[in-house]
Amino acid sequence: MFRIVGVAALAVLAVVTICLVVIGSWWWLVAAVVATVAAAVGVYDLLQRRHSVLRNYPVLGHMRFLLEAIRPELQQYFIERNFDGRPYDRDVRSLIYERAKGTAAELSFGTERDIDAPGYEYLVHSTAPVDPPDEPHRVRVGGPHCTQPYDMALLNVSSMSFGALSANALRALNNGARKGGFAHDTGEGGLTPYHLGGADVIWEIGSGYFGTRTDDGHFDPEQFAEKASDERVKCISIKLSQGAKPGIGGVLPAAKVSDEIAKYRGVPAGEKCVSPASHSAFSTPRELVGFVARLRELAQGKPIGFKLCVGSRVDVLAICKAMVAEDITPDFIIVDGAEGGTAAAPLEYEDHVGLPLTDGLMTVHNALVGTGLRDRIRIGASGKVASGNDIVKRLIQGADYTNAARAMMMSVGCIQSQRCHTNKCPVGVATQDPKRARALDVEDKSERAYRYQKATVDQAMRLMASMGVTDPAQLSPHLLRKRVSATEQLSYAELFEWLSDGQLLTEPPDSWRADWNLADPDSFSPAGFNARHHSAERTSTR
Repeated sequence: MFRIVGVAALAVLAVVTICLVVIGSWWWLVAAVVATVAAAVGVYDLLQRRHSVLRNYPVLGHMRFLLEAIRPELQQYFIERNFDGRPYDRDVRSLIYERAKGTAAELSFGTERDIDAPGYEYLVHSTAPVDPPDEPHRVRVGGPHCTQPYDMALLNVSSMSFGALSANALRALNNGARKGGFAHDTGEGGLTPYHLGGADVIWEIGSGYFGTRTDDGHFDPEQFAEKASDERVKCISIKLSQGAKPGIGGVLPAAKVSDEIAKYRGVPAGEKCVSPASHSAFSTPRELVGFVARLRELAQGKPIGFKLCVGSRVDVLAICKAMVAEDITPDFIIVDGAEGGTAAAPLEYEDHVGLPLTDGLMTVHNALVGTGLRDRIRIGASGKVASGNDIVKRLIQGADYTNAARAMMMSVGCIQSQRCHTNKCPVGVATQDPKRARALDVEDKSERAYRYQKATVDQAMRLMASMGVTDPAQLSPHLLRKRVSATEQLSYAELFEWLSDGQLLTEPPDSWRADWNLADPDSFSPAGFNARHHSAERTSTR
């Protein structure tokens, strides 16, 4: 309402100043011109559909674009001094926005990275590059117990719930995914009509069991079976933990729990919605894999997997031991990095809990290889994936495909204002205020999401072709190198340990033996882990 009143006030001011020019003094001419131009700009801003900022902030919103015009100096200043590296830097943001708009995402005057500093990573190109394939690679998700496998794209929409995002933002992402043939993860907030616009859907089920819960908050198998039968639901993902806040449940502020959201989640409206920290349907690794099998049966053979941010390697190995013992495997595992973002996480969790994606990804990959399970399970990588090189690097580190959240949000208009938790997102992406959400034009932003994903995957395939690779299966740790000093670079094959198939089952290497021995298929750490760990310490000191 404020924006309409503001533009109306400008229009009235324009009329008044024009009248003063006609019946009064020509000294009012400058004011009349300024007021008329401002009113005309305001009307245009309200009616246009391309820029969400201008639809919510007519006239004033142009200040943002003025700042963008001088961003090489001003924006970099604020990034270095205020943002502490959390939002994407200027180059990545520019890449996402330009690809979403369908324009060239090139950077003049070479790299701005310090390629001589330790930590710089690079992909190894081939002297004899090849042509990329005509169609991007897809990944078959579905193990030996899956009867309805799914071919996953290399880049998909990561988990974002209705509640965290507006209905219009979800519509835009879903429609973009439908156009591009990539998957849309629902997040843990339930399976809503805004996720069911025609795209392939990954239905995520968290510890709150939203959308498939009983009155007392437990898992409801009947609701699950009914909703899982929808042909648009291609996979189901059990959320164990989230990268930005591993170890605690999800939180949706009370201001965002509208009547509609409460309906889809099965919770009271207007009250803060908090997911439990852990699941009530299982409490041990063995029970977890049993729950996977149960969901797969209820879903009539559709792929079932789980998502986690890795903390203890012992926990990962305990789950692997349970898989081996029960001969039950998930069809996929999504590894979420600690650098993942969210709008509702304590700062201490964002910065100090959980493994980064690189470490977590390689831990899960090696654990599955070492237990002889890798060929049955696909691995997805989720956590600050934004560009083609991000995709290729994650594939080298052990992933089969990737998911992106923030980059997808930016493709539909997010400007990283960091106001998600206030319900006052200026562009209508992360809000439940219908007056703000209306600024996001679904048709325009759907096309942007589609273009961004397509251009990024195409660039990943182009990068692999430059490396002499036509299929991700040909990638190896030797093709990703890191500068470790001013005079030395080492490949990932040299920097990290890579287990051989079944090695943990026969002769665990010294670096894994202690964790392998501690891993218990009937107990998650820390309780069981700490008891056995302390017992081992006491035994060793006697």
